[in-house]
Amino acid sequence: MKLFSREVAVLAGCVAMMTAFTTRTAAQGKTLPKNWHLLSYDTDSVYGTGIEKAYKELLKGKKSTPVIVAVIDSGIDTLHEDLKGILWTNPREIPGNGKDDDGNGYIDDIHGWNFLGGKDGGSVKEDSDEASREYYRFKNKYGNPDSALDKNSAEYATWQRIVAKVDKPSNESMMQYKSMVKLQENVNKCETILKNYLHTDDFTVGKLDSIQTTSQDVLLARNFMTRLLKSAGEESPAFNEFKNEFDAYMSDLKRKTEGAETPPNENRQKIVGDNYDDIKDNKYGNNDVMGAFGFHGTHVSGIIAAARNNGVGMDGVADNVRIMAVKAVPDGDERDKDVALAIRYAVDNGAQIINMSFGKPFSPHKEWVDDAIRYAEKKGVLIVHAAGNDGNNNDSVPNFPNTDFLDGTHPTNYITVGASSSGLGPDKVAGFSNYGKKHVDIFAPGVQIYSTIPGGNKYGSASGTSMAAPVVAGVAALVLSRYPDLSARQLKYILERSATPLADGTTEVNKPGSDEKIKFADLSVTGGLVNAYEALKLAASIKGENVKKPQKAKMKPVKKN
Repeated sequence: MKLFSREVAVLAGCVAMMTAFTTRTAAQGKTLPKNWHLLSYDTDSVYGTGIEKAYKELLKGKKSTPVIVAVIDSGIDTLHEDLKGILWTNPREIPGNGKDDDGNGYIDDIHGWNFLGGKDGGSVKEDSDEASREYYRFKNKYGNPDSALDKNSAEYATWQRIVAKVDKPSNESMMQYKSMVKLQENVNKCETILKNYLHTDDFTVGKLDSIQTTSQDVLLARNFMTRLLKSAGEESPAFNEFKNEFDAYMSDLKRKTEGAETPPNENRQKIVGDNYDDIKDNKYGNNDVMGAFGFHGTHVSGIIAAARNNGVGMDGVADNVRIMAVKAVPDGDERDKDVALAIRYAVDNGAQIINMSFGKPFSPHKEWVDDAIRYAEKKGVLIVHAAGNDGNNNDSVPNFPNTDFLDGTHPTNYITVGASSSGLGPDKVAGFSNYGKKHVDIFAPGVQIYSTIPGGNKYGSASGTSMAAPVVAGVAALVLSRYPDLSARQLKYILERSATPLADGTTEVNKPGSDEKIKFADLSVTGGLVNAYEALKLAASIKGENVKKPQKAKMKPVKKN
């Protein structure tokens, strides 16, 4: 996504290459409402979820029950004006007394737990990617895996996938990274010039258009940034949104360039200090669920449950939710152990729905995560997972966690979500979204979703299946809050059975990651978009499996005279 000393043609190519987040989202001349994902096609001409329509027509005066949704992510801004009132609070823990009052092994876990934390209160911000970790694990274990491993073994097949991911692309990534570093430097230069001139901490294309000056530096920065932001989508993002995505891209690209040449960093070992290869070593971390890297988790949480109708910011999907913050996702790939323990923590502390907006191409301890998902299934907890942002077919390119358990079974409490756009532009499905007729269940809004961001009651837009998953988690929570007797299995059934085709009658879309046409119905199990309005109507007709049977009154024996 970036800038300054580049020819326009090269710049356009760089923008297209870098933005797994940028899809053409709005037709020329149309303004995309910030809350478009809550709206309906019949009234607003966008591929929304029918949330606002449901509140107006189906939910007025209907009793609701609080639902606990665990967000396993990068942390949450617990002080945000739109989130602090909807946080889960551990009723069995006394804040700040330094004791494990509820005996669950986690001291002062008031709003959740940080599995990236250290005993000194620190937290892992940057970690390596799983492919690089596996690359060096194989090298350290076998020396030369190509000669040491049986060519017909599953382990050798995994090694070949690792090499293709880490070793072969490194030269290409290095050249790309060197070019992008120069571009990044110019982005930063433009940012300084324009923010100083405008006396603001953010700017839009509209604000840039208002600049009138004779300063050549300012004009050059203005012209370049205007072209750059417009290249990032027909509905141009604000600069800070653009910058956040670019910086994330650069971090990822840097890890790829270092994968085959530099051993993974040891930040986790230095900060957390657990035995990563021992799942029984599980009482580590700290209670700092906010930390320094909470953009992603804060944004996800707002989508699900930001306070509705409070006159500030934006409205979440569900209106009676308590968000449990479980921090397990660094800037880099999450660890299987952290994910497995995070799921178990959420389940054991009362979560009814778990949102997991993360994923990776390798899972060395998949059995731990499988067992945790199975545990959630046994306890009746629904898991909603993002499909991934690589434009891949999950049926043929593995993305973890997934529902293909190592023992050949599949869970009934798991929904995988792809990302759709507003439908106003030519791309009906997000170009970055993963898909799969067998491994992606449903699509949901995931392009330019406006939500809470950390750092002082701020808001911004972001794109990704990471945004689509919490839309579905929010709809699930909304349904469950009105029909609390529904089981996780029934919730999954309702969301998928009520999914609807593209509302304008479009049946063919661009296959994500290409210009090839494909039937929208072939991109997922349901072939549809999540629809809160229809889900609530369907839920009203289903008898919940969690209805508690009334206990027979115990009759006292009649005393004989």
